[in-house]
Amino acid sequence: MDTFEQVLKKESYSLADIELLLNSGPEDRNKLYAHAAQVKEQYIGKKVYFRGLIELSNICRKDCFYCGIRSGNTNVSRYNLSDDEVLEAAKFAWENKYASIAIQTGEVSTKAFTSRITKLLQKIGKATNNELGITLSLGEQSEDTYREWFENGAVRYLLRIESSNRELYAKLHPSNSAHDFDERVECLKALRRVGYQVGSGVMIGLPFQTVENLAEDVLWIKEMDLDMVGMGPYIEHPDTPLYKISDQLLPLEERFNLGLKMIAIVRIIMKDINIVAPTALQAIDPLGREKGIKVGANIVMPNITPGLYRNEYKLYDNKPCLDDSADDCKKCLEARIHLTGEEIGYGEHGNSKHFSKRGK
Repeated sequence: MDTFEQVLKKESYSLADIELLLNSGPEDRNKLYAHAAQVKEQYIGKKVYFRGLIELSNICRKDCFYCGIRSGNTNVSRYNLSDDEVLEAAKFAWENKYASIAIQTGEVSTKAFTSRITKLLQKIGKATNNELGITLSLGEQSEDTYREWFENGAVRYLLRIESSNRELYAKLHPSNSAHDFDERVECLKALRRVGYQVGSGVMIGLPFQTVENLAEDVLWIKEMDLDMVGMGPYIEHPDTPLYKISDQLLPLEERFNLGLKMIAIVRIIMKDINIVAPTALQAIDPLGREKGIKVGANIVMPNITPGLYRNEYKLYDNKPCLDDSADDCKKCLEARIHLTGEEIGYGEHGNSKHFSKRGK
């Protein structure tokens, strides 16, 4: 069996190799993190790019067992930002040189919703001189809808799989046509056909999840040839079905360490993709996002949603930065990223180098 150091030097990793890295203790995981940081600097450079996050609405047709805004949760106050509120947030990002925004909602697929997004994209483009790079994270839609949004200014799309293991996926979702594993994968393929920079990701430390499942997730990310990845530790929400088995979960510290290891391993294997430093890391450790950056992440998503609504977009408990204004969030992240020794790519879209290379 190969040693930890021998595995790190490999050009390609097997399932067993990835499991070995995920099971690493404190000394070995520091070697993993250092190697991932070297790979990031070589292929991406020492820049972090902002995506101003606009949580447009917490209305969702899905009833996923892990999510705080699931349709079955009657304890959440539903909201929908007005177009003016979205435009104000987008203009804040534009004026502050974020260069990119990400619009996120619960999953809705009505004609009224898809039409509204198209018109919003047009309004944002007009208000910001078409200078913002726009990421959408709006769930499963038809290929025609994806194309319509792409043609009106969206360039990236994040659709998380949450688990690439079909059996585990089934344990996390109701068994019906609205929560179909194959449909989600097909949507990712449709996004690629349309021309988006395509992103997905998984939760780490889920109930029923094994280290082998996480290793499978890494290989799935590689097989799907993703351009960007957003993944983080699972944090339970009290208003969800999975909360009742919280006592079976790994301790938060272990989930946090697995989250960092996953970022590092994906950086090593998918050298030139964009990887988000998720807020879920900061929900566990006050320096969580900085630690994510230091082990391979290069994207940060400052929340620019109006503060009045942030507490209602809680996918998990202990969500950080609920009371910060958009300006406070910017100053805080500037200081945090400065501590990592990285530079903020103000005025740059920070498009996926992996995507650009594929197009050549």
